[in-house]
Amino acid sequence: MKSILVVSILLSMVQIGLTQNQPPIDQYSQKGKLYFYWGWNWSSYTNSDIKFSGSDYDFELKNVVAKDRQSAFSIDKYFNPANMTIPQYNFRIGYFLKDNWDISFGIDHMKYVVQADQDVKISGVIDTPNTIYSGTYSNDLISIKDDFLTFEHSDGLNYVNFELRRFDKLVDLNKIKINLTEGFGIGALLPGTKTTLLNKRKYDEFHLSGFGLSSVVGINLSFFDAFFIQSEIKGGYINMPSIRTTNSVSDKASQSFFFAQYNIVLGGTFQIKNKVKK
Repeated sequence: MKSILVVSILLSMVQIGLTQNQPPIDQYSQKGKLYFYWGWNWSSYTNSDIKFSGSDYDFELKNVVAKDRQSAFSIDKYFNPANMTIPQYNFRIGYFLKDNWDISFGIDHMKYVVQADQDVKISGVIDTPNTIYSGTYSNDLISIKDDFLTFEHSDGLNYVNFELRRFDKLVDLNKIKINLTEGFGIGALLPGTKTTLLNKRKYDEFHLSGFGLSSVVGINLSFFDAFFIQSEIKGGYINMPSIRTTNSVSDKASQSFFFAQYNIVLGGTFQIKNKVKK
């Protein structure tokens, strides 16, 4: 998991290095163009301390392991418009404000699943009736079982974000171009969290839970200046101080962690503003 932190740091270093004190890359005039893309991600997360609080409990689980959840590949699931939001996906629409700078809006639909049957340390108090887990804990070991806790942002660890990106042409083969894109983003977390906690009634609606910061670098392969395939490495930080866990508004969880994404996306570009002739 430490490698994820290294990826995030390297992304920031690459981004800074690409924009400071470098020889100018061949300008790729994109001003006035609109683009969109859709694709898929593989995600990783650092371990996280998760705090749970409510009317009859207040405890924290330490160093909890979570992974993403990939959907098995099928043409119907990945390309049928009715099912395309089931896998982990990335959607983005952007506009080139200047020749090499664009601003965009996107949704990174990751999935975050706490792994079952792991032993973690717990500190705090549980005073919930009709549960074998009631007691006072101080760095004791506990196993995450179904009758104690299931915790997953599996309707999406939805990072809804805005990005500012730089776009430069590296190689021009006439109808085919290889381009570099890098940038940074900020956004909100709107997860669909599925939680069962101490046999309480679950709450699985979307809920505004926190914020995120991210940076990205990618290689873009463009065809006829109209279609493209793009691979990206993205990393960032997520902080969610207000996660709904049960049907009671007094019950909530909080956590923060770093993430890394490895993305492959398909998209198109359109000229919507005529260039001004000089």
